Amino acid sequence: MHFDDMFQVQLDQLREEGNYRIFAELQRQCGAFPKVINHHKEGTRDVTVWCSNDYLGMGQNPKVIDAMVRTVQNCGTGAGGTRNISGNAYHHKRLEEELADLHGKQNALLFTSGYVSNWAALSTLGARLPNAVILSDALNHASMIEGIRHARCRKVIWNHNDVEDLERKLAALPANATKIVAFESVYSMDGDIAPIREICDVADEYSAMTYIDEVHAVGMYGPRGGGVAEREGLMDRITLIEGTLGKAFGVVGGYITGSHALCDFIRSFASGFIFTTALPPAVAAAASTSVRHLKQISRERDMQKRQVARLRARLDAEGIPHVNNPSHIIPVMVKDPVKCRMLSDILMDQFDIYVQPINYPTVPKGTERLRFTPGPLHSDADIEYLVEALKTLWKQCAIARAVA
Repeated sequence: MHFDDMFQVQLDQLREEGNYRIFAELQRQCGAFPKVINHHKEGTRDVTVWCSNDYLGMGQNPKVIDAMVRTVQNCGTGAGGTRNISGNAYHHKRLEEELADLHGKQNALLFTSGYVSNWAALSTLGARLPNAVILSDALNHASMIEGIRHARCRKVIWNHNDVEDLERKLAALPANATKIVAFESVYSMDGDIAPIREICDVADEYSAMTYIDEVHAVGMYGPRGGGVAEREGLMDRITLIEGTLGKAFGVVGGYITGSHALCDFIRSFASGFIFTTALPPAVAAAASTSVRHLKQISRERDMQKRQVARLRARLDAEGIPHVNNPSHIIPVMVKDPVKCRMLSDILMDQFDIYVQPINYPTVPKGTERLRFTPGPLHSDADIEYLVEALKTLWKQCAIARAVA
């Protein structure tokens, strides 16, 4: 069989299951977000984005843009290589200082993405610490799972957010095991939040390292945007805090924070850091500006909270089923992959609303949803228009409404 035929068989199966991903071609416009230009077969149109991870619109912040432009003009575009060879820029160190300060840690280490920071840190810890066992929450992100797989150490999966199950599994480990408890703060598909204090209590009891992924929380939670652990006053109890620059901070890149020894350990042994070209200095400068802004000013966070609450209230009023969670993520449940794709297409084609369907394997089969992330730049009129569109489609497509 020809290789392309092998590829096509599986692609066709994906389409039949309703899980084939179709990417819309979107062009962000400086100062216009959440409105973007959609390029399609018939030309272009303006659409409103409702599923961006630029949660606070910081990718459009004039101070952040200006910092990037000025640094490009001063330093050029790329970093020039890996940080070990030719890319250890002044701007990298300043950003790491900002991030360490944000999380109350001694040091920080930059990576090219949040995926890489999880993969590199977890794989290095698991591979190099003696008798390492990584205890991973059942719903951890693919990047954490990949890091654990590459660690090639023993792994134990504990039930999602189930502290009693975590304790049982910690208690069953040998006394000489180096235990690493890995979990997230905000889980991006259901929007639920980990019981961080209780996890720390159990980890402390069994002398386990705590590793938290705060990528969907940094910038948005806590008085300075340090995440859920900052909001709960628990940052000092977490061994390693991992985050991203590509969501609420509006740029790109990932990072870890922790003690000097921890960050130096990952810097010295993680192949995902050693052999990867560094972030461009302009990206680091823009990220530093964004982090500093959100440390000092809560305007974007406050407005986001208002718009999240407003959309939830309107969905409740119209009986549109959504997951009731304490975060900024609003999953509207469809529970059918074909209908989920269809709803997404109709919202785009008839209402100029862009929201991607979330289907298997991102979420389990039967839990397909549209995932909305209202931000401070969505107007009240945007929310009303979205809810009216959903109300119309729920009726047309005969999808079950929520029971009051």
